[in-house]
Parts: sequence; structure tokens; C-alpha cells
Amino acid sequence: MPTSSASTTDAAKPAPATGGVQSLERAFDLLERMADAGGEVGLSELSSSSGLPLPTIHRLMRTLVACGYVRQQPNRRYALGPRLIRLGESAARLLGTWARPYLARLVEETGETANMALLDGDEIVYVAQVPSKHSMRMFTEVGRRVLPHSTGVGKALLAHTPPEEVRALLARTGMPAATEKTITTPDGFLDALEQTRQLGYALDDSEQEIGVRCIAVSVPDSPTAAAISISGPAGRLTETRTEKIVPILQEVARDLSTALANTAAAQG
Repeated sequence: MPTSSASTTDAAKPAPATGGVQSLERAFDLLERMADAGGEVGLSELSSSSGLPLPTIHRLMRTLVACGYVRQQPNRRYALGPRLIRLGESAARLLGTWARPYLARLVEETGETANMALLDGDEIVYVAQVPSKHSMRMFTEVGRRVLPHSTGVGKALLAHTPPEEVRALLARTGMPAATEKTITTPDGFLDALEQTRQLGYALDDSEQEIGVRCIAVSVPDSPTAAAISISGPAGRLTETRTEKIVPILQEVARDLSTALANTAAAQG
């Protein structure tokens, strides 16, 4: 799974700005580091990971708390605040809007329902969907939240996450069984992630919904961890069709990645 820019792009950052711009950059950096840490951290952890002195971090966190973007817990640690939810939901809707033409292309080329999902904290949230012309109601729908261990998009999103981080996530969420085929052990899920890395795509074979198969790939270099998938009846999504569909999924994911990058560059 691609991590946020706090942990992956330090070397590529421009020279520090001064004054208010520098404070703004530092505040966003701290928010991303908090997200990377699971949403809750102590000041000493932020100081260690960011290299900023404690007084500077304390000043920035006070401002973020006052604005509602961070809240202080009874144990004195800091957690991401509720005001971020509205921003995140709006951004997710916009990302879903951008993705819809690419999902429509998937439906046209595969005949199956196409989805886009993000990793939001410890959960998977579906942000866009273009339904198949075939009449079939399925579990996935825009806005639905699920746990990663029972979905193809969850496997695609976590495939490149360090095993210790995956285990920590699973310990927080638990691994309830949605069906008799759901993976319910950390070792089993890590094996599935290894298979996903080897194959280049993730498969959910009736693990979230009996009789429904899902094929998913991550969107490379997405500004936030994202995956696209197609889902349909297991009887239609056979191994033979899977072999034909995977290259289409991968191509559309690359094209969507390019479009998102161009959009970000244009806005920059």
C-alpha cells in the first residue's frame, strides 16, 4: 500500500518556506504522520519522526486542536479530529467523480460492475461505482465501509504494506467472517497479500458475499491509497475470464493514475 507523503517523499520536498507557509507545511506534515501512525500519537513520537523540536510541535498541535482538526485524548495523546471527516468525504466524492469515466470504460470492456475504493484509516470505503447492465444486486455500493481482510480491494490496497503494520491493523479491526470463505487469521491474510504481490492483482472469491467474485488492482501513485475492481457472479468471472480482465484492469488503473497526476499538476 502506498503510504502518505509524510513517510515517502521527505527527500523530494522543496526547501523549507518561511513564516506562515512553513508552519502550514509543517502542520500538514504532522497530520499525515498521525495518519501513518494509525490516527493517534504522542508528541514525542511526532518529534522523533519529524525531527521538529517539541515546543514547535506543541504550538502547531494547539492550533490544530483549536481548529478541530486534531483532538487531545484523556491520556494526553493526540488523535485526528472530526473536522477532517468533512474534508475527507468531500475529497473522496471528488476523486470518485474523476474516476467514473474510467470505471465506465471497465464496464464497457468487461460487462461487469466496476468499483473504486480507498483506504480510510483502518477501513475500506467505496467512493465510486458504475453498475453492470446485468441485473444483480451486490454488496458493494458507494459510501459503504468494510474491513480490508474480506475484500479484493482491501488486499490490493494492503499488498505492499509492511507485515507488522498489517498485523497491527488486523489487531485493531478484528477479522470477523462475512462468509464461510472469509480469511480469519493474520497469517492467512498475509499469505493472500503475498499472492497478490506475485500475481499483480487481488481476488475475493466469495469472501465478502457468497457467489460474488471480485478482481482488484491498486491505482499506482494515487494521491491517496486507492484501488479499482470489477465484481460479478462467480459463474461469469471464471479463471479464463480473469486472465483476460486483469490486463484491462491494470491498464485502466495506470490511465487513471496518469489523469490524477495531471490534475494535481494543473492545480499546483
